[in-house]
Amino acid sequence: MSTIPSDNIKDHLENNFPDKLISEIIKDRIKAKNKRFNANDNISEFINPGEIEILQKEVSSRVKELLKSLVIDIENDHNSQETAQRVAKMYLHEVFKGRYHKRPNVTDFPNAKNLDEIYTLGPISVRSACSHHMVPIIGDCWIGIKPGDKVIGISKFARVADWVFSNPHIHEEAVMILADEIERLCEPKGLAILVKAKHYCMCWRGVKEPNTSMINSIVRGDFRHDASLKQEFFELVKQQPNGLSCY
Repeated sequence: MSTIPSDNIKDHLENNFPDKLISEIIKDRIKAKNKRFNANDNISEFINPGEIEILQKEVSSRVKELLKSLVIDIENDHNSQETAQRVAKMYLHEVFKGRYHKRPNVTDFPNAKNLDEIYTLGPISVRSACSHHMVPIIGDCWIGIKPGDKVIGISKFARVADWVFSNPHIHEEAVMILADEIERLCEPKGLAILVKAKHYCMCWRGVKEPNTSMINSIVRGDFRHDASLKQEFFELVKQQPNGLSCY
């Protein structure tokens, strides 16, 4: 896909906002609706068609300035000449796609057989970035469901988890946001999520503890009110590849 916006879009923006950066235009729309734009908020509804490409160019120019301030010769160092463009594309379309792109489409189906037994999915790989230092958080996610009146395809849980975690995050907030999304999508009678991840803000810098992981879980509905159901979920997680006992 070309990163160059069409002439019509460029002309429209230049005529209506001649002195404004596209990031400022998007920010003004968000403020006008009294909405947040925290690091882990999805702002895709405020980005019009064609503007993500313009924003990518703006981010690229900012990254260039950062590299220059780090005293990296981006003019003559062949390894760094296109780094700014790569980083901008990576942030907007890959590692932070959950911020700038809409949630993947998810189709629900009626629970025609009235299934009421729990099932678990995992490990689902999740990748995020610490909001404090913008370094990776990488780990595994397990999801337990006690179905309600609706069900969704099991692959959709992985897609939604990837979308939610593709944001700058705090680990425990990401788990809560994922739980909220799953509840909206399939309205389960019970929901349990566990995420175990390595935080590179702790492995790569700071105390530099490469073997330390963080585990966070959340239980809702029947998993919260039925201790035996909650225990069953954690036992099932332990039995799966890369389960808790395997780390």
